[in-house]
Amino acid sequence: MMEIIEGKDKYKVKLVVIKSGEDLTVIISGGEKPHIGAMAISIPRPSLKDSNKVSTSTSVFTLIGHKEDELSKQIAENITKITKKITVVIVGLHIEKATAQDIEYLIQNTQKAVGKLRRKLVKKEG
Repeated sequence: MMEIIEGKDKYKVKLVVIKSGEDLTVIISGGEKPHIGAMAISIPRPSLKDSNKVSTSTSVFTLIGHKEDELSKQIAENITKITKKITVVIVGLHIEKATAQDIEYLIQNTQKAVGKLRRKLVKKEG
């Protein structure tokens, strides 16, 4: 298990990685009320344009009223392309009565945490 934390107070984002055999489960939670908002599962496959490159098939499940679907999909696909392994990403970020700036800070901290994970995965896979 690996844990990465970015930000503080209501902008704190925690990323936890759990190995599931060869595959990965990534849980990203944060804000004032961490929860499950959306889940994406990304499966590696050869690219249709160039079979020497890795592409993904991704499915997303979004809980009613939540907006983490695009974020979970993007992160799952990104990690799968690096690792060539099935990746499940669960995202739940919430700040009560969030402003556009609040949301931007949470997303920035999420991207920073994912960037740190990417660098660790690239080193490991490379």
